[in-house]
Amino acid sequence: MNMRKATADDAPEIVNIMDYYMKNTAVHFSYKAPEIDDFRQEMIYITEKFPFFVLEDKSSIKGFAYAKPFSDVPAYDWSCELTIYIKEDFKRKGLGRKLYLAVEDAVKMMGIKNMYSYIAYTEREDEHLDNSSMRFHEKMGFERVARFSKCGYKFDTWYDVIWMEKIIAEHEDHPNRIMSYRDLDEMAAR
Repeated sequence: MNMRKATADDAPEIVNIMDYYMKNTAVHFSYKAPEIDDFRQEMIYITEKFPFFVLEDKSSIKGFAYAKPFSDVPAYDWSCELTIYIKEDFKRKGLGRKLYLAVEDAVKMMGIKNMYSYIAYTEREDEHLDNSSMRFHEKMGFERVARFSKCGYKFDTWYDVIWMEKIIAEHEDHPNRIMSYRDLDEMAAR
């Protein structure tokens, strides 16, 4: 498997991975994946400041992960939200861990202190949602910090959402401004 920075040209394959989850699971509460052109624009926005990686073999992308702003309010600049998806047939092969660690290392270099993940959760696992995402994040060092009860309705079932948090750096009294991942990448290339 080859890990690399995602480009806007990867949008069709990434949307295809998302589409499976949105049509067949409650992992995401949307009923269908975004339009490719819309997601391509989202990728351009994300990669202006944050890392976005894909894992691929010779034939196609098998997973992706990225960080994005936790909020557009400047006081939240030292926090980010993590998104990670693995192609259904390639889950539980260590791909998520590789992607996650790459994103964590990148945002840590940027100066990010807190990572968050917004995860669908259920008390009773079913064919549309198990709690494997929560368990994965726990293994990666995240802790559950909030739960919203029955806030999503999909497949005739009410599902919860949890927020998970991982502190990845010290919180100084006067932190430096974060750097964009793009700037860090350009500095490394010099």
